[in-house]
Amino acid sequence: MAEEATGGLVFHPMDQFIVKPLFGGGEVHWYTVTNSTLWMLLAILSVAALMILGTRGRAIVPSRTQSVAELAYGFIYKMVEDVAGKDAVKFFPYIFTLFLFILFANALALIPTSFSPTSHIAVTAVMALAVFLTVVVVGFLKNGTTFLSLFWVSSAPLALRPVLAVIEVISFMVRPVSHSVRLAGAIMAGHAVMKVFAAFAGAALIAPIAIGGMVAVYALEFLVAAIQAYVFTILTCVYLKDALHPHH
Repeated sequence: MAEEATGGLVFHPMDQFIVKPLFGGGEVHWYTVTNSTLWMLLAILSVAALMILGTRGRAIVPSRTQSVAELAYGFIYKMVEDVAGKDAVKFFPYIFTLFLFILFANALALIPTSFSPTSHIAVTAVMALAVFLTVVVVGFLKNGTTFLSLFWVSSAPLALRPVLAVIEVISFMVRPVSHSVRLAGAIMAGHAVMKVFAAFAGAALIAPIAIGGMVAVYALEFLVAAIQAYVFTILTCVYLKDALHPHH
């Protein structure tokens, strides 16, 4: 929101990230239906529409919707197979779901007056923690205590191995933080910049520059929406590879 106050332009680019009850006012509790809940639901429905409704009439000559669904399916399947190995293909449905949800949540957030759930650590941290716990559980179930060899760099000089082991453990434990903050930070920063340009578009002298900047940033955010979904997904594959093949 931008307004003229005390002779200057005042705007609040971070107000767009406030989680508000969808019906009525009051405090937000864990069971409250909020604007974040709505846009996450819309992202889920969009994924369902693409993968179920768009492919139910499968044909040899695919429709546009079927082509998009098949391209996304093939792209992520190949990513999982290439990065994490063929034995990781059984995790493909989970990884593919993550990719599509993040992609659609990011894309829908670019609709004017919408809300961006992936700009909140509360959302991205849940996904990152789910990946982290999956990696730990799968690592121990598949490899037993051999999974701990992930932290022991056997190729390094013996004197350095304990030090490197500590570094590896710390690096492993902060994965959920970096995994979640990277996505939330990128989306929040982009939307905040768009809000700033939009606010300056109301100023007559710099309106053309602000509008041009807004268009450029908006186009960039479409690219960021896809890139961040890709980055989150490929890091999930990398982490899963460590669980399936922990040896250095």
